Amino acid sequence: MVVGLTGGIGSGKSTALKMFKSLGVPVYQADVEAKNIMGTSKEVKEDILKLLGEESYKNNQLNKTYIAQKVFNNKELLQQLNAIVHPAVHKHFKDFVAQQTAPYLVYENAILYENKSEHLCDKVIVVAADLNDRISRVMQRDQVDKQAVLARMDNQWSQEDKIKKADYVIYNSNLNTLEKDVEALHHQLLKNSII
Repeated sequence: MVVGLTGGIGSGKSTALKMFKSLGVPVYQADVEAKNIMGTSKEVKEDILKLLGEESYKNNQLNKTYIAQKVFNNKELLQQLNAIVHPAVHKHFKDFVAQQTAPYLVYENAILYENKSEHLCDKVIVVAADLNDRISRVMQRDQVDKQAVLARMDNQWSQEDKIKKADYVIYNSNLNTLEKDVEALHHQLLKNSII
């Protein structure tokens, strides 16, 4: 069983994912794998260079800062970049799933609904958090101002829209509650995977 894990920026997806992983659940981080593919796939690299120019790579390494600056305020460019990267990530993910033997795995993708990847999942978990908490977490984590965080949020579905489509919602108000909720959901998913 493939369980999608998503949520808005700063909601605590990565923290929840680490908790699932610590329980022995295989996990796939779409964003991490996408960056890896962008740095290693010859075809993807060529397409990104055509789209965004030579500055996309510095010393043959992905120039994440440059790419983020180019696409986060340009929805059309972001869509074009996603059209290059997402098919490669989907193929990589399908290969990952084929190798798993666990009762379920977690597929973490911040833009699961935005890039229509929910069809890859049997169930979807949304990690939700208070908007002000999310903003301050990202400002602190990424050393950016509030406007930069809000610009990133504009490229994602609203938390409310994600919750409407979710099979499960975990509210991340503090680490202890999050850990208990992840563990409870883990046991429920194990039970459901047997049925």
